[in-house]
Amino acid sequence: MPSTTFRIGGDLPVGRLGFGAMHLPTEKPEDRPSAIAVARRAVELGITLIDTAHMYGQGANEEVLAEALHPYPKDLLITTKVGVVRSAETGEWALNGRPESLRAEVDHALRRLRVDRLELLQLHRIDPETPLADQLGTLRDLRDAGKVGRIGLSEVTAAELAEAREIVDIASVQNRYNLTDREHEPVLAACEAADIAFLPWRTVAWGKAGDRAEVAAIAAELDATPTQVCLAWLLDHSPVVLPIPGTSSIAHLEENTAAADLVLTPELRARLDGIAGAA
Repeated sequence: MPSTTFRIGGDLPVGRLGFGAMHLPTEKPEDRPSAIAVARRAVELGITLIDTAHMYGQGANEEVLAEALHPYPKDLLITTKVGVVRSAETGEWALNGRPESLRAEVDHALRRLRVDRLELLQLHRIDPETPLADQLGTLRDLRDAGKVGRIGLSEVTAAELAEAREIVDIASVQNRYNLTDREHEPVLAACEAADIAFLPWRTVAWGKAGDRAEVAAIAAELDATPTQVCLAWLLDHSPVVLPIPGTSSIAHLEENTAAADLVLTPELRARLDGIAGAA
């Protein structure tokens, strides 16, 4: 059975099945109790890795997690992302990896999450208009100043990961990846070789996994759901994979979390490995 834990950066232990907080509703005040309840239930279920970002509600997602969970359990890691900002003039989101913007976003995240240090901070996207050395150099400076513990990347190629590692230690990579979308398999292989945490997002291809007859058949054999089969496959596929499925529903959260207990036999794993292509 796959290991249930992973040490991010070699020293920060988390459960391998995490929670992506992006879908927690934050726009309407009446939705806030539901968002808080889901976040708290995630921790009750033993989840110790929660992923958020400045872009999720322009910081509102970070604030709802703090309201729900602060003071945080000692074993809980909330990781956030910076590098995408919203224009005050147009309201549009755009990449911004300029040092002054990254520093400001980090300070805002510290305030919203009510912490003195972000144990894992990920660059949401590489800004092509700003030298990578400037972007990662800024995050390295923030790490050296004690505001950041470890640095991660999101949506990068294997070549970009290699370039980044020449500048600073990289503890995690967050790329789109699931059973039927394995475009970033080379990035996963690079992470596995370097013991870098790989946090796949869109873990079940927008819930369409059951459209695949083979997935549905295996789910029926295991008395599980297609979503659980896909999450179990991710956990079994590589020891560095830390899936972060997201939901705004406690029922779906409980369904996702139960996938950690699903055991795939070698025969079932082989059948799932043979599935390819978009869902």
